[in-house]
Amino acid sequence: MSKQLTFLSAVMLMACLMAATPPTGKPGKRLPRLTATDRSPTRPIPKPAAPKKPFIDRQNMNLTVKPGDDFYQYANGEWLKKNPVPASKTSWGSGSILYEKSLDAMKSLLEEAAKSSGKGRLHQMVGDFYASGMDSIAIEQKGFDPIKADLARVEQVKTKAELMNEIAYQRSQGSTMFFSLYVTQDSRIVSKYIVRFVQGGTTLPDRDYYLKNDARSQKIRDAYRDNLAKMFGLIGEESSRAATNADAVLKLELALANAQMTRVDSRDPIKTYNKLTVADFSKQTPGINWREWMPKLGIPEQDTVLVQSLPFYHAVDSLLTATPVEALKAYMQWNLLKNAAPFLSTPFVNQNFAFNKVLSGQKQLTPLWQRRSNLIDGSLGELLGQLYVQKYFKPEAKQRMLVLIDNLEASFKDHINAVDWMTADTKKRALTKLASFKRKIGYPDKWKNYEGVTIRRDDFYANVRATSKWWYTDNISRLGKPVDKTEWLMTPQTVNAYYMPVNNEIAFPAAILQFPFFDAEADDAINYGGIGTVIGHEMTHGFDDQGRQYDADGTLRDWWTKEDAANFTKRADKVKEQFAGFRVLDSLKVNGQLTLGENLADLGGLAIAFDAFKKTNQGQGETKIDRFTPDQRFFLSWAQVWRANVLTESQAQRLLTDPHAPDQFRCNGPLTNFDAWYKAFNVQPAEKMYKAPGQRIKVW
Repeated sequence: MSKQLTFLSAVMLMACLMAATPPTGKPGKRLPRLTATDRSPTRPIPKPAAPKKPFIDRQNMNLTVKPGDDFYQYANGEWLKKNPVPASKTSWGSGSILYEKSLDAMKSLLEEAAKSSGKGRLHQMVGDFYASGMDSIAIEQKGFDPIKADLARVEQVKTKAELMNEIAYQRSQGSTMFFSLYVTQDSRIVSKYIVRFVQGGTTLPDRDYYLKNDARSQKIRDAYRDNLAKMFGLIGEESSRAATNADAVLKLELALANAQMTRVDSRDPIKTYNKLTVADFSKQTPGINWREWMPKLGIPEQDTVLVQSLPFYHAVDSLLTATPVEALKAYMQWNLLKNAAPFLSTPFVNQNFAFNKVLSGQKQLTPLWQRRSNLIDGSLGELLGQLYVQKYFKPEAKQRMLVLIDNLEASFKDHINAVDWMTADTKKRALTKLASFKRKIGYPDKWKNYEGVTIRRDDFYANVRATSKWWYTDNISRLGKPVDKTEWLMTPQTVNAYYMPVNNEIAFPAAILQFPFFDAEADDAINYGGIGTVIGHEMTHGFDDQGRQYDADGTLRDWWTKEDAANFTKRADKVKEQFAGFRVLDSLKVNGQLTLGENLADLGGLAIAFDAFKKTNQGQGETKIDRFTPDQRFFLSWAQVWRANVLTESQAQRLLTDPHAPDQFRCNGPLTNFDAWYKAFNVQPAEKMYKAPGQRIKVW
């Protein structure tokens, strides 16, 4: 499948995944599309003659550290000392501060909408949803009543056939069990939608938590089993049955985890593209007749489907056949319970958080208003996004971004033409792909209206259920329709950016167009070192180890010569090796293969943005601002984007699950390969980050 490739960590910044399992967010509002008429790489960006703000604040820097020893600490050391992770967070840095700002904006909009829900459907939907979620008294009174009927439905199951019907029913209501499916573009025929079956069925963040026997993994498994038993106890199960159910769930999830592909293998678009006829898929899973079962999932008759991993579905088939019905029922009830727990009464919320504390290290529960704002952003994000854009997004920011993108594209074109390891024919195709990038800035051109969703002010869980069901139904309804390339995968209020291979598109939501990424009053060094590197990052995703396998139309096909592919791989392998050498926690290192795409994008984005910056008047000059040269300001801007403190438990989780390397290595790693950084800060061979010129890695 084609995945969105994001600039910032989804773990940290709520990047929205391309899935049909709400309440995972989608985007916001549309104003008329602006187009650039001048694509000159030297096109100026209007701005004041000098910045009015201290965009590089020396008080945030640790000037006792040599830039060449640890640039991350040099640029951010004092800020890191003064800004520990708040008790209700798992990390705290530039991105999370902007995320908090976005949440504050959402809260203001939601509170206003709740007071004026009679103003129209938009205000009624988001306002009443928020009001219902903030009505703690009503939520407490209901306890776990909202899921009792579903738990009872599962309890009444007696046979495997009934169980299969119940799985289908719950999936149609928005609850995923055993595996996941959604409708997506066929990456080999991008003009068509197709049903894609992917692995799933587990609760812990990664298969390694079930399979590894180190002390950290064992502690988490023990806490998870304890959490399972306590959660079953909260719905009235006696301790002995609660323990039996907990063991059954853990055993089943262990078997599913053992059959799952690794995250590294899941990044491979070829390995995960397995197209089968529905009849052949059924032969692969003798216990499941997909042609008969798919209509129960609401899926109209299909000839073919995509399957991420056939071995995983072999395991699902075997487990559904061999596992006793009572154990399968316990697993299904657990899935209903865990999905609902954050939205039920306090005992469920607190127990859910008690276990999450073990995983993440978070000390205090996130404030209720933030949890509800986040939920509505994921459930009705394009309604909330309309309000956000109207109040917080300035149209001139979109115009400015178009100029920046033009300049970055021109710089990337120069880089492609200049590389000495690619043949002329492949360069020509690469340039065609670059010129074909579709740009999405700020907000969508058209908005989802969530037609058919009813939001009630007096029933919070019904609202959660209604939006979850809508996302599933809306996703399935794509089948047989033309591909909608106007759709966004993030809401305007999301602090992130992405590249989508099958559409060959780059997208920058409104909320990321703020300092330290972007400021209308900033000098070019700040904006190119911030949002410029983000633009370059997303562009480079089109040519990283995954993105390069898609052509200019977004089709998954090989457009490289064998020689060029080998030359690329040789350079990418060096990036993989560099990052695999970074140690983070005791015995834990960065997974160089898992993070390869993001590391390539960081390296390319930095180089492309710097060269685009050097075409500006400031970049060609030597005028200092606050005692820093233009080039120094560019690199300091890059560094302050990455400053963040992360809890140890959360960092350990990210190392297993996040395709992005830890922030300090995203800052320092690319710089060690970049000649201009050495020159800007006079980095010498004796300094810790120094790499000899012949050892510096250059891909693009």
